[in-house]
Amino acid sequence: MPPHSCLVTGGAGFIGAHVCRELLARGHRVVVLDDLSGGFAENVPEGAHFVRGSIIDVALVDRLFREHSFRSVFHLAAYAAEGLSHFIRRFNYTNNVVGSANLINASVRHGVDCFVFTSSIAVYGAGQLPLSESTAPRPEDPYGIAKHAVELDLAAAHAQFGLDSVIFRPHNVYGEFQNIGDRYRNVIGIFMNQYLRGEPFTIFGDGTQTRAFSSIDDVAPAIAAAPEIAAARNRVFNIGADIPYTVNELAERVHRAMGGSERARVNRLPKREEVLHAYADHSLARQVFGEGKQTPLDAGLAKMAAWAIGTGSRVTPPFAAIEITKGLPSSWREAASPRSGHDSVIEHAED
Repeated sequence: MPPHSCLVTGGAGFIGAHVCRELLARGHRVVVLDDLSGGFAENVPEGAHFVRGSIIDVALVDRLFREHSFRSVFHLAAYAAEGLSHFIRRFNYTNNVVGSANLINASVRHGVDCFVFTSSIAVYGAGQLPLSESTAPRPEDPYGIAKHAVELDLAAAHAQFGLDSVIFRPHNVYGEFQNIGDRYRNVIGIFMNQYLRGEPFTIFGDGTQTRAFSSIDDVAPAIAAAPEIAAARNRVFNIGADIPYTVNELAERVHRAMGGSERARVNRLPKREEVLHAYADHSLARQVFGEGKQTPLDAGLAKMAAWAIGTGSRVTPPFAAIEITKGLPSSWREAASPRSGHDSVIEHAED
């Protein structure tokens, strides 16, 4: 596909920042739309045009589509705190569904060639393992429901208007540019931030939950290449690492990567509602995109740890617009206090 104009929503965030770099390396013109609610302006690479704003702003979205004649849209903007989504339903659906609809509308009206969407394995719920694209989605939380709704809407937009899309379901992605100060998501970043702050690693429950942790270096190239691969059009792909680890084992590996010599100090919090085991089959992605990389966990953690140590710890404010407090984990209730910052959350999609 020849160089063309691309929109990357969430391009100041973690996955988006890496996808922007991949697109620029391919010679494309990149426009980033991000409200900086979870990302940082310094994450946007040189050569990309940065616009600060929200996908909820219909007038802004329409103006950007008119001015830049996007051929490809990479929609990575989302509030991906899966566990918190039970308590912020309106915020979740407004940002993750209505905002996505604004982009789909504009893509149809302006003749976008391909719409690339990062969904999540949260759409599966507690299903048969390993999770495959043929597994019937049964999302168990509002975040997963929102992601699945957008998947369905893209299918409807293709049937009605011919808008092509490629949908990825990444899981537990980690690496440089992740917001390690976010207390609600991205367990590896949370652990690294806690290490830098001299705090124990906090874990919900007994730590036997398993996830396959995915290096961003193995995920971003396929997302950026998606519009160029005809066999990927109008299909859904799991993407990420194959090997699951318990949270307990992850804590020890992160501790070593950050330079710790003794065993990691752990503060266990009450168990919360979450899928106990989640890891996916990636054979379809390999078939369409090729083998790609599978970065060993320790190597990926070492690379991220070097970046995190160089960047330093971060503090971000607690989520201020909780809509339901019934059943809210006590540690999140305490997040508004000055001594907060002690929470780890296992998320299916990381950004």
